[in-house]
Amino acid sequence: MKIETRSIEFVPESERHGRARDLFPVWFGAQMHITTLVTGALCISFGLNLFWSVIAIVLGNLLGALFMASHSAQGPKLGIPQMIQSRAQFGVIGAVIPLLIVIFMYLGFFASSGLFGAQTLSSALSLDLTWSIVLLNGVTFLITLYGHDIIHKMQKYLSWLFFFVFLIATVMVFRLPLPEGSWSPGTVDLSAFMLAVAVVATWQLSFAPYVADYSRYLPVKTSTAKTFWYTYAGSVLGTVWMMLLGVILTVAIPGYLDQAGANFASMFGAFALFMYLVLVFGQLSINVFNLYGAFMSLTTTIEPFVKLRVTPKVRFTLMLLVTIVGTAIEIGGQGNFLSLFVNFILFISYFLIPWTAINLVDYYMLRRGEYSVKDIFDRNGKYGAVNWITAIAYGVSVLVEIPFINTSFYVGPVAEALGGADIAWILGLIVPTVLYYFPMKQKLKREQPKTQESMSAQQETDWEMVK
Repeated sequence: MKIETRSIEFVPESERHGRARDLFPVWFGAQMHITTLVTGALCISFGLNLFWSVIAIVLGNLLGALFMASHSAQGPKLGIPQMIQSRAQFGVIGAVIPLLIVIFMYLGFFASSGLFGAQTLSSALSLDLTWSIVLLNGVTFLITLYGHDIIHKMQKYLSWLFFFVFLIATVMVFRLPLPEGSWSPGTVDLSAFMLAVAVVATWQLSFAPYVADYSRYLPVKTSTAKTFWYTYAGSVLGTVWMMLLGVILTVAIPGYLDQAGANFASMFGAFALFMYLVLVFGQLSINVFNLYGAFMSLTTTIEPFVKLRVTPKVRFTLMLLVTIVGTAIEIGGQGNFLSLFVNFILFISYFLIPWTAINLVDYYMLRRGEYSVKDIFDRNGKYGAVNWITAIAYGVSVLVEIPFINTSFYVGPVAEALGGADIAWILGLIVPTVLYYFPMKQKLKREQPKTQESMSAQQETDWEMVK
């Protein structure tokens, strides 16, 4: 198999392939790993009982995946990566703002997923943890280097493996004895419940910056509805499944989260080594996504300043750079990791959610999917260098969130008054929607383009002009 030749540029119709249903195994398999399981288990750590943890997991996933899958539906229509499309809202240079946040996010998830995988590998083969990190990240780098098609094929086969193995695991987990009253609703700590919903919803939203990267090769006439629902179903089913296992295991086994992978594999007795390998494959698969997304975002960030032609050599160099940085973060952050992980998820949500609101409002409510590829790659084009309407809406939205946030290092005054309930993510959706939609709608009316933008008939022509 050849190394992928495309990076951030438009994918012409002649290179499009696949079907919308291919997205189901991609996003189902992407969730079937220990990092998802641990994220769900955090609901118990927040103080919720089993019943309310399950409610928070289901609700958070159903809500968060609505936005994530809406980004996926943009892929076939646009034929470009998700984050480079942000230039149409932020401007070619202005898009660097969310891109830097997203690169930080990818590095964080690369480090967390890689560390969980390395811990599992270390337990299975009695390897030094640092060497396990280096080995697993090296394999991740080699797979990611080949790009889009091999990732799709890998996820297709791993999804079947994960389905059958975790089906057996689920039967075993549900047979574990639980403390009396675990499934009783009882009373609920509203602040802990809101925090749990926020973390779970953010888990889904964290895929938004790169979800369209895996649908952009689909034919342009691919149904938007099918693209949405296959992505939504795969992501929600895989995530809810693993998070439910996480909360049940945490309730059933004291200290389970101290060694999540090892404790999970040990339930399989004589087949523990096989389960270790399955868990390592799970961490490997999601870290391929993280590395691919980091590479795409880094390339998008650099491109406006240095007209970058992504040859295989350039691809290798940039991807290796990201791998080295992510590996260094893993090696340096081995201690006290769980609390750092919780704060990391919440921290990125305060910056990521306003971006997703602005992007979806622009795509579905203002421009209705009609963009000029040529201008997305031209800082002097119609989208400009910086869109100040977007920059102000985004900046104000982040500032508005501050009084409402609840983390271990800072609790906003409003969150404190609400008993610790974190509703910043809700404001992160509402405020930028209002601040962006109305002034941008007026701006688009004033511009009155002479010709309607088209992403269908003129796509390939536009990209040829860019090249």
